[in-house]
Amino acid sequence: MNGRQNGRPTLEQVAARAGVGRGTVSRVINGSPRVSERTRTAVARAVAELGYVPNQAARALAGSRTDAIALVIPEAEARLFAEPYFLDLIRGVSAELAESDKQLLLTLVRTEQERQRFEQYLAAQRVDGVLLASVHGDDPLPDRIGELGLPVVMNGRRTEAEPVPYVDSDNIGAGRAAVAHLVARGRSRIATVTGPLDMYVARARLGGYRAGLTEAGLAPDEELVSAGDFTEEGGRRAMRLLLDRRPDLDAVFAASDVMAAGARGALREAGRRVPEDVALVGVDDSPVARLMDPPLTSVRQPIEEMGRTMARMLIGEIAEGPEDPKAPGGPEGGRAGSRRRVLPTELVVRESS
Repeated sequence: MNGRQNGRPTLEQVAARAGVGRGTVSRVINGSPRVSERTRTAVARAVAELGYVPNQAARALAGSRTDAIALVIPEAEARLFAEPYFLDLIRGVSAELAESDKQLLLTLVRTEQERQRFEQYLAAQRVDGVLLASVHGDDPLPDRIGELGLPVVMNGRRTEAEPVPYVDSDNIGAGRAAVAHLVARGRSRIATVTGPLDMYVARARLGGYRAGLTEAGLAPDEELVSAGDFTEEGGRRAMRLLLDRRPDLDAVFAASDVMAAGARGALREAGRRVPEDVALVGVDDSPVARLMDPPLTSVRQPIEEMGRTMARMLIGEIAEGPEDPKAPGGPEGGRAGSRRRVLPTELVVRESS
């Protein structure tokens, strides 16, 4: 059926007629040299058959950049400003963008309505690319951004086989290092407070914890595992549950410094001394770790450097244009497949362990 019979043809209809992705059509409109002549011809034929006329957003693609980048954090405002992690990440992104001509747009997406509104904003081509942080496993936003033809880079990943470009830290290594340190200090009943397990970062740190136990010859015990949510109150609740289940525990690996602070509060309420009765280790090496009483042993991840690396990677993606996931060789075999960075972590030992 000719697209004109159903109203003004859309970019999606052109893509379907040409047998390519929406991003490829955008690149043809943009005059990108990274499109084969065969694909360019197929898109041109589909445009002619459907009578497609590029709208204002598409013309903007063809003519100029917005020189703006969106940093999207799908968390409540209270958590954004309460957690040092996000502030350090923003600092790293901002520092890198200060050396370019790009402006930073910070966006919080907390509800489905806000996500839909943000997608509409992106569809109007008001930014050149998107940085995503704190993404949960079922979040469709990274894929949707790619379908809109915009480059995107994530802080962390949704799965082990993440197809979207990302910058992550060695979260499995973080869990292993924490457990190895606690075992070396003579601890054998080591519990963990995890992050929300619909996030890869939480599952990876839990996997590292379990691997560390196995390497030390300690049998995993699910009663020593309690789920938190990366908040202080979540760490406090999880620690109380662990103490109810296993009052004989002698160490805790909390998957973030903020949750470790909550766990420290619950241990104090229960009359447990740190580190004499229970050793405690966190992750992030944030100001929270240094200001705790006693100062917290923590696995440092290079948060600011992750922010810088994300920004550099996205600027490169913008310069070259996003890859089409439907194109041969991508993303697993294409350019996006090489846009995966995992930065090392380091244990910083203090008085809590």
